Amino acid sequence: MVGRHAARSRRAALTALGALALTALPPAASAAPEPGPGPQPTAAQTLGADKPSTQVLHAMERDLRLTPDQAATRLVNEAEAGTRAGLLRNTLGDRFAGAWVSGATSSELTVATTDTADTAAIEAQGAKAAVVKKGLGELRAIKEKLDATAVRAQTPETTVWYVDVKANRVMVQATGEAAAEDFIEAAGVDGQDVGVRVSANRPRLLKDLVGGDAYYIDGRARCSVGFSVTKDEQEGFATAGHCGRPGAETTGFDQSDQGVFQASTFPGKDMAWVGVNADWSATPDVRAEDGQKVQMAGSVEALVGASVCRSGSTTGWHCGTVQQHDTSVRYPEGTIDGLTETTVCAEGGDSGGPFVAGAQAQGTTSGGSGDCTSGGTTFYQPINPLLSDFGLTLTTTSAAAGTPSPQDDVAADAWATGRVYEAGATVNHAGLRYRCLQSHQAQGVWSPENTPALWQPV
Repeated sequence: MVGRHAARSRRAALTALGALALTALPPAASAAPEPGPGPQPTAAQTLGADKPSTQVLHAMERDLRLTPDQAATRLVNEAEAGTRAGLLRNTLGDRFAGAWVSGATSSELTVATTDTADTAAIEAQGAKAAVVKKGLGELRAIKEKLDATAVRAQTPETTVWYVDVKANRVMVQATGEAAAEDFIEAAGVDGQDVGVRVSANRPRLLKDLVGGDAYYIDGRARCSVGFSVTKDEQEGFATAGHCGRPGAETTGFDQSDQGVFQASTFPGKDMAWVGVNADWSATPDVRAEDGQKVQMAGSVEALVGASVCRSGSTTGWHCGTVQQHDTSVRYPEGTIDGLTETTVCAEGGDSGGPFVAGAQAQGTTSGGSGDCTSGGTTFYQPINPLLSDFGLTLTTTSAAAGTPSPQDDVAADAWATGRVYEAGATVNHAGLRYRCLQSHQAQGVWSPENTPALWQPV
């Protein structure tokens, strides 16, 4: 039954793709290298959203209450929306104030700007324009002041703060309004630029409980394997920083010797990686339901509002949506910056496990509140900063096409496989200059001239 639904859903998604084809893409200069034969790949084809796994579709149908056709169409729409948003981000510059998708199938892309004159350009890309007061850069500057205050002032009653692009303001979550106001005042920011949300929820780290796909740290704690990675010839996996310190030894789900934590950052960030012994092999696989697996094709960052799914050793496979990026969370053990907040549920032992958007790796589970019976909020550490900080290469299905480790022997501004590129970054490639549309780690099959979903000639 699932197979028939998946096939029908993929056909529906490809049909819907026609309505979301990119418009007004800048043509490449005459000196551009010749692209491969045939039409250029769409964003959905580049990201693998045109051929979603049945495991991703089934979980989206269950957790987001979608029909099979809606689930497949949503993945295609989200892939295409990411490229549209990237093009507009580059066009608007400092006036760009964020982007998000909405609707059951993510059919509506909204792009915010500080200038009414940008409305026509936004609508030309098939998006809805939202004219707001502050650009994304201004909002992030406000949040950075809160981050700095959190380092020097212990205010445990303020638990979460983030940039809310939909509301065009910074939000502070605290157990009481007075605590939030004290935090805002200590940061020296205008209270009119910051909203307050009162909640009794206190995010906690998710570890130390028995799960299915688990690994053990020094024979005492349990966490979940994230994504397979490599560094030079060393294979291993990404996971949460709070799961172990450098030098901590791990055993696998079968209690056999597995590896050693090579690097770990916590608090501040919540990232780590484990180097494994020769008995273990890196694969692009993420475990889904009923022993099935989904495979990762890359690490293109999903937009706010996009669907994401999570795998963990305690609660298994669940889906939800991205609420906001660049979220700061205060756990009892310390403050973490740069997390992504989601509506996906999680419980103890799920820490370190992978978050995915279709076939794109998103991050590793950090912590949250609630559970998978009543629902909750879960935060993940984005995978691209983890890869960049530790010099790791994500193991993907494109590895066979030649995606090596990050290249250090090429010019800093030259495009290179294995490097992590943030949206807006520029590179030189084959005599042309390109600007990045969506944050990702470069894969061997994603050279700029062949991936208009990720790169724009400038």
